[in-house]
Amino acid sequence: MKRQPVVAGRFYDDQPEKLYTMVDAFLGLGKDKSLNRTLLAMVPHAGYVFSGAVCGKTLGMANLEQTVLLLGPNHTGRGELFSVWNEGDWNIPGGSVSFDSDLANAILVSDANLKADIAAHTDEHSLEGILPFLHRLEPDTTIVPISISSSSLDSLRQVGQAIGQTLKTFDRPVSIVVSSDMSHYISHDEAKKMDFMALEAVVTLDPAVLFNTVRENNISMCGVLPMTTGLYAALEMGATKGELVAYTTSGEVSGDFDQVVGYAGVLVS
Repeated sequence: MKRQPVVAGRFYDDQPEKLYTMVDAFLGLGKDKSLNRTLLAMVPHAGYVFSGAVCGKTLGMANLEQTVLLLGPNHTGRGELFSVWNEGDWNIPGGSVSFDSDLANAILVSDANLKADIAAHTDEHSLEGILPFLHRLEPDTTIVPISISSSSLDSLRQVGQAIGQTLKTFDRPVSIVVSSDMSHYISHDEAKKMDFMALEAVVTLDPAVLFNTVRENNISMCGVLPMTTGLYAALEMGATKGELVAYTTSGEVSGDFDQVVGYAGVLVS
């Protein structure tokens, strides 16, 4: 089974030539590629006109492995709390990104919370929008997508650490890419204030503080659950440094600074 795109033509262009002209321009914003191996990158997943520059700059600067574990939020509410795609490649306009069955099998046996499931992914947009960027960076990229909706910090820690241990001992190097937008539908100034509280915990590599900061301050960071999990995994893999490489809000594009969504790009090495 191949997973078909569900937001092509809406979040990003469904015509390959137009799509990849835009993606290449966004990736070109990342002029200074990291010299360190990227263990984890966090990028946004909104329509490219709003978040594509942040996503492209971040992934353009990243030093990603050819094998990528994708962690994203579950906007639909369907499927398992930790839903591991295990059915096949993901189509994108003009091509496809290959599913890595060996990594998926290793992930699935690492912790009982991780379940093989496609329901959480079928109509979910948060990981799909990242794939054209990964494909342009490295056409032979292989992926394992995981959708995360568990709100238990203990479970996020347990699964994240299990994933990190698995990736640390896997037979080839793996990078993690987490999909998350930041604050939703508040003013630009308020979004920036709230988002930087959460991003401080991200760049200092403190997943528990990130989780609690978002919850206690009602920050509408939709990917806090996968990012918490990803940080625990990255720490298991030896992460020592987090860097905020880009931040903006939709107001910078739309001109509406009263109701914005925030977008951030982070690299962890």
